Amino acid sequence: MINKIIEKIEEKNQAILRISHLIHSKPEIGFEEHEACNILCDGLEEMGYKVKRGVGKFDTAFVAEMGDKTGPTLAVLAEYDALPSIGHACGHNIIASVAYGVAAGYAEVMKDLKGRLKIIGTPAEENGGGKIELLKLGVFDDVDFAMMVHPASENLVKRGGTALVEVHVTYEGKGAHSSNPESGINALKALIHTFTGLDSIQGELPLGININGIIKEGGKASNIIPDYASGDFLIRATTLKDLKIAKNRLEALIRATEIMTGAKATCIFELPYAERYPNHVMGQAFKEVMEAMGEIVYEPEANQKLGSSDIGNVSLYLPIIHPYVKIGDDLKAHTLSFTQGAKTKEADAMIIKASKALSRVAYRLFTEADFRKKVLEEFEATVPNYKEFEF
Repeated sequence: MINKIIEKIEEKNQAILRISHLIHSKPEIGFEEHEACNILCDGLEEMGYKVKRGVGKFDTAFVAEMGDKTGPTLAVLAEYDALPSIGHACGHNIIASVAYGVAAGYAEVMKDLKGRLKIIGTPAEENGGGKIELLKLGVFDDVDFAMMVHPASENLVKRGGTALVEVHVTYEGKGAHSSNPESGINALKALIHTFTGLDSIQGELPLGININGIIKEGGKASNIIPDYASGDFLIRATTLKDLKIAKNRLEALIRATEIMTGAKATCIFELPYAERYPNHVMGQAFKEVMEAMGEIVYEPEANQKLGSSDIGNVSLYLPIIHPYVKIGDDLKAHTLSFTQGAKTKEADAMIIKASKALSRVAYRLFTEADFRKKVLEEFEATVPNYKEFEF
């Protein structure tokens, strides 16, 4: 049966690549991916999948499924949001088309397998944490295993990720002429105190915490005491628990700044992205399949720099893989060169290979009880129980 799945992916080669090219040609930012979502949903419906659009509270989230509950439920995750100004500079068109490719492979055989295949469309990975919201809404409650791939400049498995949260800080003061500063309350100085305060406590925070910030608004004229200032901060940490420590310290620093300056603060934390726990049993299976197709697949080096993604939050609840697949040399994410690299012949070839590789791992999950057992044993042994944790 697996050979039939692989043959169907090859047969549907052009339809799969068409999805990638269409999404790439019309980039849409997070929560606005209406055309990409419709392209995927229309194609999945044509293949016989039962598709629910507008899942949860998002117009651009969807769940397509096929099969029954007699076996495990597998989800292949699709991302399709782009970046402002530079389009698909993270290659989410490739992620979406690989998910579509797996769906194409299984469309005619799910009736002969015990279990369900779901393709879950997850919007706004870049700037909205779509998967986090879908988790909260119960979209993953009946999913046993999840998988996706991410384009890169090398094939890489078992790579984790860092926790991250974006913070918006504003201060409201009192405007005054600079010749009479004592009659005002300087909101910009309050914001600058926040920056310097963060620098002063950096060494007291858990190892691995990195905080970066920018001033978005700091006044209109140099001879006026600013009555309003705003800044954005990005906090990265090894784990969610460490991230919460940094969050608490920032909130304490802001309270102290209010007392010191008299400015009133508002602090808004976006959804926190959790660290990622890739399942090594599933990752090793993916690695072996890719190597059998002639690819060189690496594992992370010690102390390798890590990024962040909302797939990390999913990895706290069920076993996942998020391997990286090579679409070109020396490509840096979030650059125009990556945008160009996401539509090349090399990228197209990798879409088909990655679709086959994920399909083979999925087949083992559907058909091998011992493989599923090993995956779940590793998950239980390595992933912390954050279910009662509140950020």
